[in-house]
Amino acid sequence: MAKRIQFSQHGGPEVLTLVDFEPAAPGPQQVRVRNQAIGLNFIDTYFRSGLNAPPSLPSGLGTEGAGVVEAVGEQVTRLKVGDRVAYAGGPLGAYSEVHVLPEANLVKLPDSISFEQAAAVMLKGLTVQYLLKQTYAVQPGETILFHAAAGGVGSLACQWAKALGARLIGTVSSAEKAERAKALGAWATIDYSREDVAQRVLELTDGKKCPVVYDGVGQDTWLTSLDCLAPRGLMVSFGNASGAVSGVNLGILAQKGSLYVTRPTLASYANNAENTQAMADDLFAMIASGKLAVDIQQRYPLSEAARAQSELSARRTVGSTVLLP
Repeated sequence: MAKRIQFSQHGGPEVLTLVDFEPAAPGPQQVRVRNQAIGLNFIDTYFRSGLNAPPSLPSGLGTEGAGVVEAVGEQVTRLKVGDRVAYAGGPLGAYSEVHVLPEANLVKLPDSISFEQAAAVMLKGLTVQYLLKQTYAVQPGETILFHAAAGGVGSLACQWAKALGARLIGTVSSAEKAERAKALGAWATIDYSREDVAQRVLELTDGKKCPVVYDGVGQDTWLTSLDCLAPRGLMVSFGNASGAVSGVNLGILAQKGSLYVTRPTLASYANNAENTQAMADDLFAMIASGKLAVDIQQRYPLSEAARAQSELSARRTVGSTVLLP
């Protein structure tokens, strides 16, 4: 028997319960992992509330973790019992002592990276990897704009962009967050609560604007982001914290300088075992080199997952949070 968090109805954190369950034996191409640390992400609250409905109820929760392989199914070729592994994709059920996943969703974890570091950084770190290295390959000396620079993804982007030799302009909502983004490597910050973002970008770039804008906010920042792009620039809309961008008139891209737009997701980049491992290796090398710090500020026992989600939703957490089984 093992313990896991599950929920039988949608609602607030109070619907999460710790239950005993019998872990399944891994099927063909599946691996059973004994979790050592579990990542807490805002999207977890969407599944719990019903905004993103899980396939069926009762359901487990969470998609990110790190641990040790304790059993493998038939046709598993890359991994063996005892391997250190990490993951950032489904199926739901990471909030558990034991989790069964497809082998393709797991990456090998080097000894230089702790289980806690991996669980805290996989989802956000792989996102930053594909954004800065693949969606648009950021070059030294380029000036880029990244919204919500003090957030989970933004905090890693500030560090990674600096390591690439790029000048990251980060938008933030307060003086405290501006300070945090600059401490992490942002070249400049814009407080959107009291400054005109597009005007400040124009000033900071001597009128040239940016070749790329990374926007995880969505609806509220869509037009502002387009106004920050140089002709033929790329708008990377990778999230919708303020709501989805909809009803887009393609003509606006012509008016604002023959702009490009993409709406990428991690799943399209980490789309097979080889690509996922290569992206993870790049991420782990950045951490091991000291260029990317994993800022774990909160640790909760698995049994207190509901409290952890309450703190996250109330914006009372800083940096990353992990659950410990």
